[in-house]
Amino acid sequence: MIPDKQVKKEFKQEANKNPDQYYATAVLKQEGFMRKQCACGMFFWSVNAEQKTCGDPGCSGGFRFINGSPAKNKYDYIQLWKKCDELFSKWGYTPIKRYPVTARWRDDTDFVQASIYNFQPYVVSGEVKPPANPLVVPQFCLRFNDIDNVGITGAHYTGFVMIGQHAFMPPEQWNQQKYFADIYQWLRQGLGLPQSEITFHEDAWAGGGNFGPCMEFFSRGLELGNQVYMLYEQTPSGNKPLKLKVLDMGMGHERNAWFTQGTSTSYETTFPTVCKSLFSKTGIRVNPNIMKKFLPYASYLNADEVESMDKAWDDVAKKVGMPSAELRSTIQPLAALFSVAEHSRSLLVALNDGALPSNVGGGYNLRVLLRRALEFIDHYGWDIDLNEVCEQHAAYLKPLFPELSENLENVKKILSVEKAKWLATQQKSRAIVAKLVNETMSEEKLLQLYDAQGIAPELVKEEAKKVGKEVHVPDNFYAKVAELHATTVTAKEKQEQLDLSLIPETKARYYENYQTTAFQAKVLKIIGCNVILDETYFYPTSGGQLHDVGTMDGQDVIDVVKQGKHIIQVLKDPPRFAAGAIVAGVINKERRIQLAQHHTATHIINAAAKKVLGAHINQAGARKAVDKASLDITHYQSLTEEEIKAIEHEANRMVKHNLPVISHFLSRDEAEKKYGMRIYQGGAVPGNVLRIVEIPQTDVECCGGTHLHSTQEIGTIRIIKAAKISDAIVRIEFKAGKAALEEEQKATGMLDELARVLNCKPSQVPARAQELFDLWKTIVKKGKAVASTELTSTKEEQGEIIAITALLLKTQPEHVLTTVNRFWKEIREKLK
Repeated sequence: MIPDKQVKKEFKQEANKNPDQYYATAVLKQEGFMRKQCACGMFFWSVNAEQKTCGDPGCSGGFRFINGSPAKNKYDYIQLWKKCDELFSKWGYTPIKRYPVTARWRDDTDFVQASIYNFQPYVVSGEVKPPANPLVVPQFCLRFNDIDNVGITGAHYTGFVMIGQHAFMPPEQWNQQKYFADIYQWLRQGLGLPQSEITFHEDAWAGGGNFGPCMEFFSRGLELGNQVYMLYEQTPSGNKPLKLKVLDMGMGHERNAWFTQGTSTSYETTFPTVCKSLFSKTGIRVNPNIMKKFLPYASYLNADEVESMDKAWDDVAKKVGMPSAELRSTIQPLAALFSVAEHSRSLLVALNDGALPSNVGGGYNLRVLLRRALEFIDHYGWDIDLNEVCEQHAAYLKPLFPELSENLENVKKILSVEKAKWLATQQKSRAIVAKLVNETMSEEKLLQLYDAQGIAPELVKEEAKKVGKEVHVPDNFYAKVAELHATTVTAKEKQEQLDLSLIPETKARYYENYQTTAFQAKVLKIIGCNVILDETYFYPTSGGQLHDVGTMDGQDVIDVVKQGKHIIQVLKDPPRFAAGAIVAGVINKERRIQLAQHHTATHIINAAAKKVLGAHINQAGARKAVDKASLDITHYQSLTEEEIKAIEHEANRMVKHNLPVISHFLSRDEAEKKYGMRIYQGGAVPGNVLRIVEIPQTDVECCGGTHLHSTQEIGTIRIIKAAKISDAIVRIEFKAGKAALEEEQKATGMLDELARVLNCKPSQVPARAQELFDLWKTIVKKGKAVASTELTSTKEEQGEIIAITALLLKTQPEHVLTTVNRFWKEIREKLK
């Protein structure tokens, strides 16, 4: 495969040679546009005979619409989408609701970064129907490569709405001329732009093995959007036309609204109520005279595109006509305030959609946003509450995204917990930095300190200044941090595969009824101890659920695995039957029922946790074995005993309600349309047909496991323990059905044994155990070495303590003191 960058370069050269073949030139010529070439090499189209530059801000003198937009129609942020909705509906497009910004339907990214992400890979490949065709969507996206530019350039965002214009058509229905004419009409009718204010660029696009031409559209130095036409694919035998041609137009919602208003920055148009509130709280004011001079050149300060930011500031300051230091001191506090507003909006949407700040992956970048906002607030001494800012964002966006107001309290709670973590980190950070300031602070060291310990480079710079040292912080520091945690897809280690190329796929019958444990089937192939049948009720290990075991014509089946669309039964010994035989399969019924109880209970606990803890709860992993099961949920802190009890209580309430468990198959597009993207609880699910397991009004998700017919068949659920296994994931271990009853009997037996040891009634055990626990805590606080004479003043109490400790440590009474002394030795070392 040729790299995308090279493909784009080569195809652009080809397209530039034959523009009539690749671009909608017939529309342009009909409207009086002329083809020209800029000094930068870009081919462009304009109606202005005297126009010599392509309209890019670098070629045409920056943004030239501030305080003087050529757009006749003025829109605020909300009105702009309403107009899009109105006009594109009129032109034959169906407006759809945004997808969640958390891309749970994909395994190659954490967040949606462009509207086309909604439809990859299945719609783009033609495997699945789109929700409408053609369509438009106001898709909220997250990208972290521009963190350092937010606030400075007046146009950059980490979270933004891409208005997507999409079509997925076979070649005979593809109409590039119409798609281009429609976006041209948006510029003319929607924005009210005269022809003389529009410039089109001939460009090319390549990505993921696909490529094609694209048309960018500019006005007065601002790129308003880009219409991409995915027409070709790379193959080993050369480039070929795609069987399904794709229109991928992305238009910046923020940019278009800003352009019509012509305000000093796009932030004032995008979140006007928040900006007004923050200006009032901080006393910061926008100096219109300075901003009018500065903003046309603000794009020159893009941290990703300049080699020396100091030089870039000096150059811009000269153009503005004021000293560089004075310009910085004017712009940077304003940029910080806009960053607080922008970052809080990104966090609001991401947290609402189920993402959580953490120390890994995309969650790490959310934490970077939050802490950067908090550090700006702290640095400037502003009285700003991010919870209030998010509340203002949600209220303003309600006509566009009403769902942001529904989960607001949950978002506030997450932000409060994260702020507490940041404050704790700040206290530790100052002590650490104080010891490090005399060391040489390289860029690598600064990145390491932030990544490993959360120490902001601004804090290092501040502390170093106190001892007369200068620390240089890269202007694109936070973009570099984001790169450290960019999601990458690594190749999976290939397992040894059986040659099943000529064997029909196995019909999986276990979906039909978990109670079916005896069947007959035809043997299609035998490889060693591996048997492939034409159909089977044996469940293979998948989705975190262990496989069935049983017999096949009396021989033990010890494992069941899935290879593509084939199910392989693994026998303990080589089979005594041959291919073509009809064999009798018998599944271990007790094991099957227990696994089904644990699997259905997993769905119940997930729903109960969501109800108790909040809408941010999602499944991050699960394991369903015979003895017990576990569910990993996304959550921002450890569970309290009260929360664990509440989840268990809610789960058993659902069980007792005898709710039906309904399993059925739907096409992917139907399932997503009916239930939304929350069906992807265990991660990305392949294929164009999904099995949906629904417990009405309780839980619905894609699932391929064996399930009960009603919740009452679970019997009872007992949570054994819950523990935080990573920064934003809590593991809940539990038992259901027979395993739960055995756990209860075990607990009852232990309670009786404790009552005997403590010489009290079973009902008195908790109080007596608490007394002993408090005694141990007292010893811990004193840091004493434990000896038999120090435990208590009476031999009777000493004996009780030793006995209870032996029981809890699962050791003999005579070994207790040795074990505890070893423990205290470790404690004493730590106390030193």
